[in-house]
Amino acid sequence: MRFPLPVAAASLGILIAFGSAGASAEDPPALTDKQQEAVKKVVHDYLIEHPEVMMEAIQAYREKEKLAEEEEAKKAVSQRADALNHDPNSVVLGNPDGDVTVVEFFDYHCPYCKAMADSTLDVVKSDGKVRLVMKELPILGPDSVLASRAAIASRKQHLYTEFHQALLHLKGPLNEGSVMQTAAAVGINVDKLKKDMNDPEVDSIISANLDLAHAINVDGTPGWVVGDKVQSGAMSPQSFKQMIDEARKPKT
Repeated sequence: MRFPLPVAAASLGILIAFGSAGASAEDPPALTDKQQEAVKKVVHDYLIEHPEVMMEAIQAYREKEKLAEEEEAKKAVSQRADALNHDPNSVVLGNPDGDVTVVEFFDYHCPYCKAMADSTLDVVKSDGKVRLVMKELPILGPDSVLASRAAIASRKQHLYTEFHQALLHLKGPLNEGSVMQTAAAVGINVDKLKKDMNDPEVDSIISANLDLAHAINVDGTPGWVVGDKVQSGAMSPQSFKQMIDEARKPKT
């Protein structure tokens, strides 16, 4: 933490006044208890008189922490690029040959994921050059896990996209009954779906997604990786499009 010039100057003056006698450049004297209390009082009194200084320091600290977290996230995204962008166990929507890859971590129980479902696809469709990689991240309870396992298993019947959208638009409670009813409504063979849900690979995919999300500091849903940037939480269509545009710009 840096103190403003008046505090530093006052503190330095006290140090000189109390410590100059008998001091050498090679061996500066330690502050006595009295001197330390004097310095503390100067700093204390200044902060009481100017509380905005503390708020500025807190804000600067938060900004520093945020920048450090962003750098760590970028590093983790680079290290996990293949798992994020080219995992054969993840469904790709949008343009599979797009020039920008967006990875979405989502939970079928998440109201923000549901709220963004249509706008996300609208932005991807209107852009035309976005690869949208879907990562199930069931973190909101057992029903979330059940829905994710069902969605992953539905890939074997080639109805994932339809089932995925239907689950995100599901009204009312999310439970086994509503999930299976939704599956049947989009043409899925429910008996086969239940059998496929028990495939160990389903749980392996979910486990890998959880590990990946933790590694890149996605701590909620929806979670996004756009280019090398990580974002958690809902976004407006404008903010989403802006992140895509930024990822498309050449790196300097």
